[in-house]
Amino acid sequence: MTAPITRRAEADNHEAAADSAPRGVWRIVTEREVVVKLRDRNFLISTVITIVAIVASLAVSGFMSGRTETIDIAVAGTDANQVVQTAGDLAELADSNVAFTSHPAADPAAVEQQVRDGAAEAGLVAGPDGWRLIGKESVNDEVNTYVTTAAQQLALQRNAEAAGTSLEELGRGGQVTYDVLDESAIDPGFARVLTFVFAFLFYIASLLFGMSIAQSVVEEKQNRIVEILASAIPLRQLLIGKIVGNTLMAFGQLVLFAGAGLAGLAMMGSADRVTQIAGAAGWFIVFFIVGFLALASLWAVAGSLATRNEDLQSTSTPLSMLIMIVLFLGIFASGTAQTVLSYVPIVSIVTMPARLAEGTAAWWEPIASLAVMAAAAYGIVVVAERIYRRSLLQTQGRLTYRQALNVED
Repeated sequence: MTAPITRRAEADNHEAAADSAPRGVWRIVTEREVVVKLRDRNFLISTVITIVAIVASLAVSGFMSGRTETIDIAVAGTDANQVVQTAGDLAELADSNVAFTSHPAADPAAVEQQVRDGAAEAGLVAGPDGWRLIGKESVNDEVNTYVTTAAQQLALQRNAEAAGTSLEELGRGGQVTYDVLDESAIDPGFARVLTFVFAFLFYIASLLFGMSIAQSVVEEKQNRIVEILASAIPLRQLLIGKIVGNTLMAFGQLVLFAGAGLAGLAMMGSADRVTQIAGAAGWFIVFFIVGFLALASLWAVAGSLATRNEDLQSTSTPLSMLIMIVLFLGIFASGTAQTVLSYVPIVSIVTMPARLAEGTAAWWEPIASLAVMAAAAYGIVVVAERIYRRSLLQTQGRLTYRQALNVED
């Protein structure tokens, strides 16, 4: 029992000496954390690579979505070419990214053989009561939709002429217009993609900066540097500096990533989407910063409980699991579950911005959720600071959270 008592006495001496240090000394620690990160070549390279990847992925996505796919159809039978041509006209009228071409085959058997051999992507042959579409392994929805519509339109036109009327007369009164009341709303599919991006950015930033904090703490503890620091500044100031420094860097990196994404969308010609998602992206950054204050303190605790880098795998497992849970809940939660989770601290970092992107949250809900997050973050930081302060100078072996809480001040 001598060693722990001696360590506690040393800690008391360190704290007594540090209490005379200026209260704003955490700013020095913050500056040091930021400078060290900015001089880390791996961090800078990974940030640049991620930004390039974001812009490149958006550029490739824009190119692929804007590229027209031409589908070649083998045809046999009278008027088959006209059906395919009309299908192409309908696709062009609908501003679709698909076009149709046709080439004749000798008979239906030849059409089937060309489809089997891959010489044609689909086949169209005349049947006793209309037309027969042929695919190799599955139904091509675009071919089925446009060719079927074209065949029905041509049949109606012929039948109308036979009855002494016109297609326009037959269709009178059947026009349908679609008015969207909220033109600023985000497409549901795009909103889901945006939710995935929020969850992924949360996961990457939390692990990257969180593990950096934990490794920094355990290295200082393992090299006994922390004992020198503790004699110069209060441990509370040391923790605050680490949290603020890494939070600032996480904020800067997220702003760069979000800016790259918005710039990429603008370059794709999707400026309307930029204005739509800017609000949700801004709220995500705000929620992340407030939540990361709590996560950063917990990562610092994970480092203080360890005595060497090998111990981090054990002490950081609860945090890694929490971050993984938030990732999956953010991606897959929907409906009532998503609404409830948007008020649960940490999980709300992803779920509330996701609801804002989908347009299912009232204007006051992110404010209320952020207030809950801030209160929870404050409580977590207070408890984490107590564990951090009690365990940082304990170097006899890895501590559990319960053991750290039982250590007396």
